[in-house]
Amino acid sequence: MKSVDNFRLRLGKHELVPIVIGGMGVDISAAGLALEGARLGGIGHISDAMVPAVSDTRFQTRFVSEKAKLYKHNAANSDKSSVLFNLERLAEATRNHVGRTMDAKRGSGMIFINCMEKLTMNAPRETLQVRLRTALDVGVDGITLSAGLHLGSFALMADHPRFRDAKLGIIVSSLRALQLFLRKNARLDRLPDYVVVEGPLAGGHLGFGMDWTAYDLRTIVAEIHAYLQAEKLDIPLIPAGGIFTGRDAASYLEAGAAAVQVATRFTVTRECGLPDAVKQEYFNASEDDIEVNLISPTGYPMRMLKGSPAIGAGIRPNCEAYGYLLDGKGSCAYIMAYNREVAAHPGAKRISVPDKTCLCTAMRNFDCWTCGHNTYRLKETSRKLPDGTYELLTAEQVFHDYQFG
Repeated sequence: MKSVDNFRLRLGKHELVPIVIGGMGVDISAAGLALEGARLGGIGHISDAMVPAVSDTRFQTRFVSEKAKLYKHNAANSDKSSVLFNLERLAEATRNHVGRTMDAKRGSGMIFINCMEKLTMNAPRETLQVRLRTALDVGVDGITLSAGLHLGSFALMADHPRFRDAKLGIIVSSLRALQLFLRKNARLDRLPDYVVVEGPLAGGHLGFGMDWTAYDLRTIVAEIHAYLQAEKLDIPLIPAGGIFTGRDAASYLEAGAAAVQVATRFTVTRECGLPDAVKQEYFNASEDDIEVNLISPTGYPMRMLKGSPAIGAGIRPNCEAYGYLLDGKGSCAYIMAYNREVAAHPGAKRISVPDKTCLCTAMRNFDCWTCGHNTYRLKETSRKLPDGTYELLTAEQVFHDYQFG
């Protein structure tokens, strides 16, 4: 059997090691992790999830506190329609996060940003456009469109001077989703440069219902591959979700995939943005410790560790500071669930919200331990130290294990 290193991903003039490190937010796919992927000749993703908060952490800006202060008067109000992001500040935060990452880039690989459509931010079109266009402004190599169908996202960038220069791709979980995207964007005469096909074993939000066990990544990839061949569309396919070893990766490449996207094993590397204590939770997890639930306000199923502090937490919505999941009317499913529990338990000092979570605060505090299906296997990839913890490998070690293993 060939190894991953026997293959190369070709994107325009670029020839790359066919390993893509997935874009995990909030700042889990930290800049240092993405930069290592690029230095080693592959593709590293950063995420634009909650980018003002990420800028505050990385560059000591004060975007979150400024917004919280501006809208403090609205904190007790269930109607969040007045809580809007300052688009200039949002652009500045994106320039900090993306631009400075690009300035630090070394090696022959590429840096992409994962951009989530479900981060509607109380002004879905306007905030998405700022995030996309600013990333292009500061020279990001590529943008991966995720967490939604993104039927209008190409149009938001169509008049940008780098629209046909930067690499633009989309994550889908079905042939139908890809077909919808291609039909919607046919008039722009601009195909995606790559398609990430994310299967049911991926971490975090899934592109499936709670019947996710009925689906199989290899079957979906084969179906999309056959469609592209029939339509004579030369679009590289990149499977993702459950690809745990170099052998797994090579088997997809031998079957015609252009590259693989991997993430779970990089969550416990030194460069990953997760706190080290949370990384140990991942190492110690058993298969029974992993669940797919519906606590995300987005309505998407989400895979995480059962011990995540976010599950059942009843924290007060913090939309004035964050508010990334507010829809165009200033509403979020968590606000409704929280208010329901407050009304049901008058006078209670603490409440629990069992069916939803305040995803903004939970992700910012690293309390929502999203993970891939194979997280329970991470202990197989490391060694236990005398103090009972597992050794954290470097991103380079994991990357090379995929590449040459």
